[in-house]
Amino acid sequence: MKKTLLKLPIFRRGSVINPAHRPLTANEVRQCLRVAFGATLGFTISKLMGWNYGTFFTVYPMLLLGLVPVLNSHIIRQFLANMTLVTVFVLIVQGMFGNQPVPMTIAVFIILAFMFRCMSQGAHYLFGALGVVGLSMQLHFASYSTASVNDLVMSNIAASLLTVLVAMLMHIIFPDVQPRAMRPVVIKPKSNSHHEVILASTIATLSFVVFQVLDLQDSLSAQVSSVLILFPLNLYGAGRAAFNRAIGTLIGCNVGLAWQLVLLDHSGILWFVSIALWISIMLFARHHMLEGGGSGAGFGAMTTMGILFGQYLSPQHDLVYNTLYRFTSVSVSVAVTLIAVYLMHRLLNKFESTRFIVPTPPN
Repeated sequence: MKKTLLKLPIFRRGSVINPAHRPLTANEVRQCLRVAFGATLGFTISKLMGWNYGTFFTVYPMLLLGLVPVLNSHIIRQFLANMTLVTVFVLIVQGMFGNQPVPMTIAVFIILAFMFRCMSQGAHYLFGALGVVGLSMQLHFASYSTASVNDLVMSNIAASLLTVLVAMLMHIIFPDVQPRAMRPVVIKPKSNSHHEVILASTIATLSFVVFQVLDLQDSLSAQVSSVLILFPLNLYGAGRAAFNRAIGTLIGCNVGLAWQLVLLDHSGILWFVSIALWISIMLFARHHMLEGGGSGAGFGAMTTMGILFGQYLSPQHDLVYNTLYRFTSVSVSVAVTLIAVYLMHRLLNKFESTRFIVPTPPN
């Protein structure tokens, strides 16, 4: 009796296309160009003008051009509304309760819950996502005793306005060549929405408290990473996001270290640094597109490069120590955050009103 092989598609050579090996579509190529040129342009302008907080000018274009493939009035309004809300919060709330831990923690929880609610509902997802990242970065910088809150706020406003102008310019120079399909609207149970908002806002507030209590001022990437892995708003997505974030940070740190070795004493020459940043972002943007445009390893590597170049790469700073410390701190932050997400998920699932129902995939 002859033995027969199990002929399933996954065992036939060439039957399944690896997403990492597929060619980019014309629209994806245009989006890669928009992200690379937009982030590099923001970085270059901030350095030419001598503005502080170069991270804002480098990372914000990545967020606006990388997370959303289109640009319209609704998206611009969300971006500017996020800028206004974060600015008012930092000026007023940080100014009033910055030295009072309990009222400040309550205020942070309330504003984060509002932003994660916007993300959970979907219509204003970009507003909530940008608000969470922007608030985390600004509260981190504001924790420095030598930081000027006015300078911080003005830098954020300048970076936000410049990002909108850069995004408009990029969409004019590199427009889509094909119309994009509308994403289907997902209707979720109310218990899922309650679960997502409570889980994400609680963990994000806990992250804020931990970084303030431990005075981890040089761990911007670690704090931002602890927030970015919450973007899926549930345990199942957070696990994948945590792994991708760790991989992306490792790759971004290694590439940043490689550029430090290549540039050596020429890191003070802006055009060399800008070219290095463009090449890196273009490579990471390609992987970002292959991952579907979400907060994956490619996006994590991009933001890591943006923070390294915007905040540290200069003749006065050595990236060797910063990259090693950054990857270690991000790995610990992601692991601890994921444990906290798991425990919070188990607790919320004990109650019917906050129980997370895993969506059934369509047939």
